[in-house]
Amino acid sequence: MKYLDEPDQVRVALSPIRRRLLELLREPSSASRLAEELDLPRQRVNYHLKELEKAGLVELVEERQRRGFTERVLRASDATLVVDPGVMGRAPEAVQDQYAAEHLIEVAAGTVRDVARMQTRAGEAGQRLLTFTVEAEVRFAEPGDLHRFTEALTEAVRQTVETFDSPGGRPFRLIAGGHPAPRKPTTEGETDD
Repeated sequence: MKYLDEPDQVRVALSPIRRRLLELLREPSSASRLAEELDLPRQRVNYHLKELEKAGLVELVEERQRRGFTERVLRASDATLVVDPGVMGRAPEAVQDQYAAEHLIEVAAGTVRDVARMQTRAGEAGQRLLTFTVEAEVRFAEPGDLHRFTEALTEAVRQTVETFDSPGGRPFRLIAGGHPAPRKPTTEGETDD
């Protein structure tokens, strides 16, 4: 995972040609091979590869001599790019309403930021970041059920935390959020209502 928290890094990575190059460079390749695959001049591909390399998004795998020049073989530094949500602009004012979409977005953005930073540091140290995820889908018959469900879930989490919380243990942050599930397409262009 490559965590991008600088606007210049994001700008370098997000242009269409550079996104395509990063995708292709999941497997090592050279500028001439990429130029052929993308049907672009090698000089143009080289320019974009140098910019990606300066940003730390691609790395040199090997150099080899080819017909009077040195061919550089590169690959994407990391398979997954994670952009810090704060890079795109100032975070909104804190919302404390547990039922507000803005609050869920703010918490999710903070989670992405925190976990990506810790994952990057763990990877640099050759360690694995221990996390867990609980995911489920629930269907509410009535709007009021959402509030009753939230209260019941809050109580269940409180009791579980009370059972496992140890003052000398390593702290973990637990986040539970819910949002409407996206509608699944049934046939091309239609959604399941």
